[in-house]
Amino acid sequence: MGSITEKPHEFQADIDAVNRISIVPSILDVICQTTGMGFAVIARVTEDRWLACSTKDELSFGLKAGDELKIETTFCHEVRQSYKPVVIDHVDEDDTFCNHPTPSLYGFQSYISIPIYKKDKSFFGTLCALDPKPAKVNNSKIIEMFKLFADLLSFHLDAVENLEQKTAELKEEREVAELREKFIAILGHDLRNPLGTIRMCSDLLLHLSTDEKALKYASTIKSTSYRMQALIDNMLDFARGHLGDGIKLTKVKDCDSLKNTLEQVLVEIAAVAPDQEIKSTIDLKKSFLCDEDRIAQLFSNLLGNAIKHGDDNQPVEVKAYNENGYFKLAVSNAGDKIAPEVKKHLFDPFYRQDSKSSSGGLGLGLYISSEIAKAHGGEILVDSTEEKTTFTFIMPCN
Repeated sequence: MGSITEKPHEFQADIDAVNRISIVPSILDVICQTTGMGFAVIARVTEDRWLACSTKDELSFGLKAGDELKIETTFCHEVRQSYKPVVIDHVDEDDTFCNHPTPSLYGFQSYISIPIYKKDKSFFGTLCALDPKPAKVNNSKIIEMFKLFADLLSFHLDAVENLEQKTAELKEEREVAELREKFIAILGHDLRNPLGTIRMCSDLLLHLSTDEKALKYASTIKSTSYRMQALIDNMLDFARGHLGDGIKLTKVKDCDSLKNTLEQVLVEIAAVAPDQEIKSTIDLKKSFLCDEDRIAQLFSNLLGNAIKHGDDNQPVEVKAYNENGYFKLAVSNAGDKIAPEVKKHLFDPFYRQDSKSSSGGLGLGLYISSEIAKAHGGEILVDSTEEKTTFTFIMPCN
Protein backbone atom coordinates (compact mmCIF):
# COMPACT_ATOMS: atom_id res chain seq x y z
CA MET A 1 0.00 0.00 0.00
CA GLY A 2 1.03 3.66 -0.25
CA SER A 3 2.85 5.73 2.31
CA ILE A 4 1.07 6.53 5.56
CA THR A 5 2.22 9.51 7.62
CA GLU A 6 1.67 10.12 11.33
CA LYS A 7 2.07 13.69 12.46
CA PRO A 8 0.23 16.32 14.48
CA HIS A 9 -2.37 18.23 12.51
CA GLU A 10 -5.07 20.83 13.00
CA PHE A 11 -7.93 18.40 12.36
CA GLN A 12 -7.81 16.61 15.70
CA ALA A 13 -11.12 18.22 16.69
CA ASP A 14 -12.78 16.67 13.59
CA ILE A 15 -11.28 13.26 14.36
CA ASP A 16 -12.47 13.53 17.97
CA ALA A 17 -15.95 14.60 16.82
CA VAL A 18 -16.31 11.52 14.60
CA ASN A 19 -15.15 9.23 17.40
CA ARG A 20 -17.64 10.78 19.82
CA ILE A 21 -20.46 9.46 17.62
CA SER A 22 -21.35 6.17 19.30
CA ILE A 23 -22.85 4.56 16.16
CA VAL A 24 -19.69 4.95 14.04
CA PRO A 25 -18.27 1.46 14.82
CA SER A 26 -21.65 -0.07 13.97
CA ILE A 27 -21.84 1.82 10.67
CA LEU A 28 -18.39 0.61 9.60
CA ASP A 29 -19.19 -2.93 10.71
CA VAL A 30 -22.46 -2.99 8.73
CA ILE A 31 -20.64 -1.68 5.65
CA CYS A 32 -18.07 -4.48 5.79
CA GLN A 33 -20.67 -7.18 6.42
CA THR A 34 -23.06 -5.93 3.71
CA THR A 35 -20.47 -5.38 0.96
CA GLY A 36 -18.06 -8.17 1.89
CA MET A 37 -15.25 -5.63 1.88
CA GLY A 38 -12.53 -5.85 4.51
CA PHE A 39 -11.72 -2.18 5.08
CA ALA A 40 -13.99 0.83 5.76
CA VAL A 41 -13.07 4.35 6.81
CA ILE A 42 -14.54 7.76 7.57
CA ALA A 43 -12.08 10.32 6.18
CA ARG A 44 -11.68 14.04 6.71
CA VAL A 45 -10.87 15.49 3.29
CA THR A 46 -9.81 19.03 2.42
CA GLU A 47 -8.22 20.58 -0.63
CA ASP A 48 -4.77 19.36 0.39
CA ARG A 49 -5.27 16.87 3.24
CA TRP A 50 -6.68 13.35 3.72
CA LEU A 51 -6.95 12.00 7.28
CA ALA A 52 -8.54 8.87 8.68
CA CYS A 53 -11.03 9.65 11.45
CA SER A 54 -12.24 6.12 12.21
CA THR A 55 -11.52 2.76 10.56
CA LYS A 56 -12.68 -0.85 10.39
CA ASP A 57 -9.71 -2.94 9.24
CA GLU A 58 -10.06 -6.69 8.64
CA LEU A 59 -7.31 -6.67 5.99
CA SER A 60 -4.38 -5.46 8.07
CA PHE A 61 -4.44 -2.48 5.74
CA GLY A 62 -2.52 -0.60 8.40
CA LEU A 63 -4.49 2.64 8.40
CA LYS A 64 -5.83 3.86 11.76
CA ALA A 65 -7.49 7.00 13.15
CA GLY A 66 -5.20 9.99 12.80
CA ASP A 67 -3.13 8.57 9.92
CA GLU A 68 -2.76 10.66 6.79
CA LEU A 69 -2.49 9.81 3.08
CA LYS A 70 -1.29 12.08 0.34
CA ILE A 71 -4.46 13.63 -0.99
CA GLU A 72 -3.42 13.37 -4.67
CA THR A 73 -3.07 9.56 -4.33
CA THR A 74 -6.72 9.08 -3.26
CA PHE A 75 -10.03 8.89 -5.10
CA CYS A 76 -11.48 11.10 -2.34
CA HIS A 77 -9.69 14.03 -3.95
CA GLU A 78 -11.79 13.47 -7.06
CA VAL A 79 -14.96 12.99 -5.00
CA ARG A 80 -14.39 16.35 -3.34
CA GLN A 81 -13.83 18.11 -6.66
CA SER A 82 -16.69 16.51 -8.57
CA TYR A 83 -19.20 16.18 -5.68
CA LYS A 84 -19.93 12.69 -7.08
CA PRO A 85 -19.33 9.22 -5.60
CA VAL A 86 -16.67 6.88 -6.97
CA VAL A 87 -17.93 3.29 -7.12
CA ILE A 88 -15.95 0.36 -8.63
CA ASP A 89 -16.93 -3.33 -8.61
CA HIS A 90 -13.77 -4.60 -10.28
CA VAL A 91 -10.88 -2.27 -11.14
CA ASP A 92 -9.36 -4.50 -13.84
CA GLU A 93 -12.69 -4.62 -15.70
CA ASP A 94 -13.55 -0.96 -15.27
CA ASP A 95 -12.84 1.11 -18.39
CA THR A 96 -12.52 4.35 -16.38
CA PHE A 97 -10.21 3.20 -13.59
CA CYS A 98 -8.35 0.14 -14.93
CA ASN A 99 -5.26 2.24 -15.66
CA HIS A 100 -5.60 4.59 -12.70
CA PRO A 101 -2.52 4.57 -10.40
CA THR A 102 -4.46 4.66 -7.11
CA PRO A 103 -5.82 1.04 -7.12
CA SER A 104 -2.37 -0.43 -7.80
CA LEU A 105 -0.78 1.88 -5.23
CA TYR A 106 -3.08 0.69 -2.46
CA GLY A 107 -3.76 -2.81 -3.79
CA PHE A 108 -7.55 -2.90 -4.13
CA GLN A 109 -9.98 -4.15 -6.80
CA SER A 110 -13.31 -3.00 -5.35
CA TYR A 111 -13.90 0.48 -4.01
CA ILE A 112 -16.67 2.91 -2.99
CA SER A 113 -16.42 6.50 -1.74
CA ILE A 114 -19.48 8.64 -0.87
CA PRO A 115 -19.20 12.36 0.07
CA ILE A 116 -20.19 13.53 3.56
CA TYR A 117 -21.60 17.06 3.76
CA LYS A 118 -22.25 19.01 6.95
CA LYS A 119 -25.61 20.64 7.54
CA ASP A 120 -24.29 23.96 6.24
CA LYS A 121 -23.56 22.18 2.91
CA SER A 122 -19.79 22.35 3.41
CA PHE A 123 -17.74 19.30 2.42
CA PHE A 124 -16.50 17.32 5.42
CA GLY A 125 -15.04 14.18 3.90
CA THR A 126 -15.95 10.72 2.64
CA LEU A 127 -17.29 7.37 3.72
CA CYS A 128 -15.17 4.75 1.98
CA ALA A 129 -14.69 1.00 1.70
CA LEU A 130 -12.25 -1.12 -0.32
CA ASP A 131 -11.01 -4.67 -0.75
CA PRO A 132 -8.32 -6.48 -2.78
CA LYS A 133 -11.10 -8.71 -4.19
CA PRO A 134 -13.92 -7.60 -6.50
CA ALA A 135 -17.28 -6.81 -4.83
CA LYS A 136 -20.81 -5.99 -6.00
CA VAL A 137 -21.11 -2.39 -4.80
CA ASN A 138 -22.09 -0.45 -7.93
CA ASN A 139 -25.82 -0.85 -7.45
CA SER A 140 -28.61 1.30 -6.04
CA LYS A 141 -29.03 -0.74 -2.84
CA ILE A 142 -25.41 -0.33 -1.69
CA ILE A 143 -25.07 3.26 -2.88
CA GLU A 144 -28.29 4.32 -1.10
CA MET A 145 -27.09 2.60 2.08
CA PHE A 146 -23.84 4.58 1.94
CA LYS A 147 -25.73 7.81 1.29
CA LEU A 148 -28.02 7.11 4.24
CA PHE A 149 -25.02 6.52 6.51
CA ALA A 150 -23.37 9.71 5.18
CA ASP A 151 -26.51 11.71 6.02
CA LEU A 152 -26.61 10.12 9.47
CA LEU A 153 -22.98 11.05 10.09
CA SER A 154 -23.71 14.60 8.94
CA PHE A 155 -26.56 14.87 11.44
CA HIS A 156 -24.44 13.60 14.31
CA LEU A 157 -21.46 15.80 13.42
CA ASP A 158 -23.74 18.81 13.53
CA ALA A 159 -25.15 17.67 16.90
CA VAL A 160 -21.65 17.16 18.33
CA GLU A 161 -20.59 20.61 17.10
CA ASN A 162 -23.65 22.27 18.62
CA LEU A 163 -23.16 20.44 21.90
CA GLU A 164 -19.51 21.49 22.09
CA GLN A 165 -20.46 25.10 21.36
CA LYS A 166 -23.20 25.12 23.99
CA THR A 167 -20.90 23.43 26.51
CA ALA A 168 -18.19 26.03 25.91
CA GLU A 169 -20.71 28.87 26.24
CA LEU A 170 -22.16 27.36 29.42
CA LYS A 171 -18.68 26.91 30.92
CA GLU A 172 -17.82 30.53 30.16
CA GLU A 173 -21.10 31.77 31.63
CA ARG A 174 -20.57 29.71 34.79
CA GLU A 175 -17.04 31.02 35.21
CA VAL A 176 -18.18 34.62 34.77
CA ALA A 177 -21.11 34.08 37.16
CA GLU A 178 -18.91 32.48 39.81
CA LEU A 179 -16.36 35.28 39.60
CA ARG A 180 -19.10 37.90 39.82
CA GLU A 181 -20.79 36.25 42.79
CA LYS A 182 -17.52 35.64 44.63
CA PHE A 183 -16.66 39.28 44.11
CA ILE A 184 -20.04 40.32 45.50
CA ALA A 185 -19.62 38.03 48.52
CA ILE A 186 -16.11 39.28 49.28
CA LEU A 187 -17.11 42.90 48.74
CA GLY A 188 -20.15 42.56 50.99
CA HIS A 189 -18.10 40.90 53.72
CA ASP A 190 -15.40 43.58 53.61
CA LEU A 191 -17.98 46.37 53.79
CA ARG A 192 -19.36 45.18 57.12
CA ASN A 193 -16.38 46.22 59.23
CA PRO A 194 -16.23 49.89 58.13
CA LEU A 195 -20.02 50.06 58.31
CA GLY A 196 -19.90 48.86 61.91
CA THR A 197 -17.38 51.58 62.69
CA ILE A 198 -19.62 54.22 61.10
CA ARG A 199 -22.59 53.10 63.18
CA MET A 200 -20.55 53.02 66.39
CA CYS A 201 -19.24 56.54 65.78
CA SER A 202 -22.74 57.87 65.03
CA ASP A 203 -23.99 56.35 68.30
CA LEU A 204 -21.16 58.05 70.20
CA LEU A 205 -21.99 61.40 68.61
CA LEU A 206 -25.67 61.00 69.50
CA HIS A 207 -24.77 60.30 73.13
CA LEU A 208 -21.95 62.81 73.61
CA SER A 209 -22.79 65.79 71.40
CA THR A 210 -25.11 68.61 72.45
CA ASP A 211 -24.90 70.54 69.21
CA GLU A 212 -28.25 70.37 67.42
CA LYS A 213 -26.73 70.32 63.93
CA ALA A 214 -24.22 67.63 64.90
CA LEU A 215 -27.01 65.50 66.37
CA LYS A 216 -29.00 65.87 63.14
CA TYR A 217 -26.02 64.78 61.03
CA ALA A 218 -25.27 61.88 63.38
CA SER A 219 -28.88 60.72 63.14
CA THR A 220 -28.71 60.86 59.33
CA ILE A 221 -25.47 58.88 59.35
CA LYS A 222 -26.97 56.23 61.62
CA SER A 223 -30.17 55.87 59.58
CA THR A 224 -28.13 55.62 56.37
CA SER A 225 -25.96 52.91 57.94
CA TYR A 226 -29.07 50.80 58.57
CA ARG A 227 -30.05 51.11 54.93
CA MET A 228 -26.52 50.19 53.86
CA GLN A 229 -26.63 47.16 56.15
CA ALA A 230 -29.88 46.01 54.55
CA LEU A 231 -28.37 46.37 51.06
CA ILE A 232 -25.25 44.42 52.08
CA ASP A 233 -27.32 41.64 53.69
CA ASN A 234 -29.46 41.28 50.57
CA MET A 235 -26.40 41.29 48.33
CA LEU A 236 -24.66 38.62 50.43
CA ASP A 237 -27.75 36.44 50.55
CA PHE A 238 -28.13 36.63 46.80
CA ALA A 239 -24.46 35.72 46.31
CA ARG A 240 -24.69 32.81 48.75
CA GLY A 241 -27.84 31.52 47.10
CA HIS A 242 -26.24 31.51 43.66
CA LEU A 243 -23.02 29.97 44.97
CA GLY A 244 -25.04 27.02 46.24
CA ASP A 245 -25.30 27.75 49.97
CA GLY A 246 -28.85 29.07 49.91
CA ILE A 247 -30.69 30.78 52.78
CA LYS A 248 -29.46 29.39 56.10
CA LEU A 249 -31.86 29.29 59.08
CA THR A 250 -31.16 29.13 62.79
CA LYS A 251 -34.55 28.40 64.33
CA VAL A 252 -35.64 29.16 67.87
CA LYS A 253 -39.01 28.95 69.62
CA ASP A 254 -39.57 32.13 71.62
CA CYS A 255 -42.69 34.23 71.15
CA ASP A 256 -41.50 37.18 73.25
CA SER A 257 -38.10 37.28 71.55
CA LEU A 258 -39.69 37.38 68.09
CA LYS A 259 -42.00 40.17 69.20
CA ASN A 260 -39.04 42.21 70.48
CA THR A 261 -37.17 41.59 67.23
CA LEU A 262 -40.10 42.85 65.13
CA GLU A 263 -40.45 45.92 67.34
CA GLN A 264 -36.74 46.63 66.92
CA VAL A 265 -37.23 46.62 63.13
CA LEU A 266 -39.98 49.21 63.57
CA VAL A 267 -37.61 51.40 65.58
CA GLU A 268 -34.86 51.11 62.95
CA ILE A 269 -37.22 51.89 60.07
CA ALA A 270 -38.63 54.86 61.98
CA ALA A 271 -35.08 56.19 62.25
CA VAL A 272 -34.65 55.93 58.50
CA ALA A 273 -38.10 57.41 57.67
CA PRO A 274 -39.03 59.64 60.62
CA ASP A 275 -41.81 61.44 58.70
CA GLN A 276 -43.68 58.25 57.79
CA GLU A 277 -46.50 57.22 60.11
CA ILE A 278 -46.49 53.50 60.89
CA LYS A 279 -49.40 51.81 62.67
CA SER A 280 -48.48 48.42 64.07
CA THR A 281 -50.27 45.59 65.84
CA ILE A 282 -48.11 42.70 67.04
CA ASP A 283 -50.18 40.00 68.72
CA LEU A 284 -48.25 36.74 69.11
CA LYS A 285 -49.98 34.31 71.44
CA LYS A 286 -48.06 31.13 70.75
CA SER A 287 -44.37 30.39 70.21
CA PHE A 288 -43.22 28.57 67.08
CA LEU A 289 -39.93 27.61 65.45
CA CYS A 290 -38.47 30.27 63.18
CA ASP A 291 -35.30 32.22 62.46
CA GLU A 292 -35.99 35.57 64.14
CA ASP A 293 -33.17 37.41 62.36
CA ARG A 294 -34.32 36.20 58.95
CA ILE A 295 -37.93 37.15 59.64
CA ALA A 296 -36.66 40.54 60.81
CA GLN A 297 -34.79 40.87 57.50
CA LEU A 298 -37.96 39.92 55.59
CA PHE A 299 -40.01 42.37 57.66
CA SER A 300 -37.49 45.17 57.11
CA ASN A 301 -37.58 44.61 53.36
CA LEU A 302 -41.39 44.58 53.21
CA LEU A 303 -41.67 47.65 55.43
CA GLY A 304 -39.03 49.56 53.50
CA ASN A 305 -40.79 48.64 50.26
CA ALA A 306 -44.12 49.91 51.61
CA ILE A 307 -42.61 53.24 52.64
CA LYS A 308 -40.79 53.62 49.32
CA HIS A 309 -43.84 52.98 47.13
CA GLY A 310 -46.66 54.14 49.42
CA ASP A 311 -48.50 57.43 49.80
CA ASP A 312 -46.53 59.79 52.10
CA ASN A 313 -49.77 61.19 53.53
CA GLN A 314 -51.20 57.81 54.50
CA PRO A 315 -49.92 55.51 57.28
CA VAL A 316 -48.25 52.19 56.64
CA GLU A 317 -50.03 49.42 58.56
CA VAL A 318 -48.33 46.39 60.07
CA LYS A 319 -50.03 43.33 61.56
CA ALA A 320 -48.25 40.29 63.01
CA TYR A 321 -50.32 37.52 64.58
CA ASN A 322 -50.98 33.78 65.00
CA GLU A 323 -54.11 32.34 63.44
CA ASN A 324 -55.30 28.76 62.83
CA GLY A 325 -51.83 27.24 63.05
CA TYR A 326 -50.18 29.91 60.89
CA PHE A 327 -48.02 32.95 61.55
CA LYS A 328 -48.94 35.95 59.44
CA LEU A 329 -47.07 39.19 58.94
CA ALA A 330 -48.90 41.75 56.80
CA VAL A 331 -47.57 45.13 55.64
CA SER A 332 -49.99 47.51 53.88
CA ASN A 333 -49.55 50.87 52.23
CA ALA A 334 -51.83 53.27 50.36
CA GLY A 335 -50.82 54.18 46.84
CA ASP A 336 -51.13 53.19 43.22
CA LYS A 337 -52.31 49.71 42.34
CA ILE A 338 -49.58 47.34 41.18
CA ALA A 339 -50.11 46.50 37.50
CA PRO A 340 -50.52 42.79 36.69
CA GLU A 341 -47.44 42.77 34.42
CA VAL A 342 -45.39 44.27 37.28
CA LYS A 343 -46.88 41.97 39.92
CA LYS A 344 -45.62 38.80 38.24
CA HIS A 345 -42.01 40.08 38.36
CA LEU A 346 -42.00 41.49 41.90
CA PHE A 347 -39.93 38.65 43.35
CA ASP A 348 -37.44 38.40 40.48
CA PRO A 349 -33.84 39.29 41.41
CA PHE A 350 -32.70 42.76 40.32
CA TYR A 351 -36.25 43.77 39.40
CA ARG A 352 -37.10 47.31 40.50
CA GLN A 353 -40.45 49.05 40.41
CA ASP A 354 -40.74 52.69 39.46
CA SER A 355 -41.01 54.61 42.68
CA LYS A 356 -40.99 58.09 44.15
CA SER A 357 -37.56 57.37 45.59
CA SER A 358 -34.50 58.13 43.50
CA SER A 359 -32.52 55.52 45.41
CA GLY A 360 -34.08 52.38 43.99
CA GLY A 361 -31.66 49.94 45.62
CA LEU A 362 -30.41 46.74 44.09
CA GLY A 363 -33.80 45.20 43.38
CA LEU A 364 -33.03 42.25 45.68
CA GLY A 365 -35.19 43.02 48.73
CA LEU A 366 -38.38 41.26 47.66
CA TYR A 367 -36.43 38.41 46.06
CA ILE A 368 -34.51 37.73 49.29
CA SER A 369 -37.73 38.04 51.29
CA SER A 370 -39.42 35.42 49.12
CA GLU A 371 -36.42 33.09 49.58
CA ILE A 372 -36.60 33.53 53.36
CA ALA A 373 -40.32 32.75 53.22
CA LYS A 374 -39.68 29.58 51.20
CA ALA A 375 -36.95 28.50 53.62
CA HIS A 376 -39.57 28.65 56.39
CA GLY A 377 -42.02 26.58 54.34
CA GLY A 378 -44.13 29.64 53.72
CA GLU A 379 -44.83 32.23 51.03
CA ILE A 380 -45.47 35.91 50.46
CA LEU A 381 -48.87 36.86 49.04
CA VAL A 382 -49.57 40.15 47.28
CA ASP A 383 -52.96 41.86 47.15
CA SER A 384 -53.16 45.21 45.38
CA THR A 385 -56.24 47.36 44.83
CA GLU A 386 -56.84 51.00 43.95
CA GLU A 387 -56.93 51.79 47.70
CA LYS A 388 -53.97 49.86 49.10
CA THR A 389 -51.35 47.18 48.55
CA THR A 390 -50.67 44.42 51.08
CA PHE A 391 -47.76 42.01 51.24
CA THR A 392 -48.48 39.11 53.59
CA PHE A 393 -45.89 36.60 54.77
CA ILE A 394 -47.58 33.39 55.89
CA MET A 395 -45.93 30.28 57.32
CA PRO A 396 -47.11 27.19 59.21
CA CYS A 397 -46.43 27.19 62.96
CA ASN A 398 -46.04 23.42 63.17
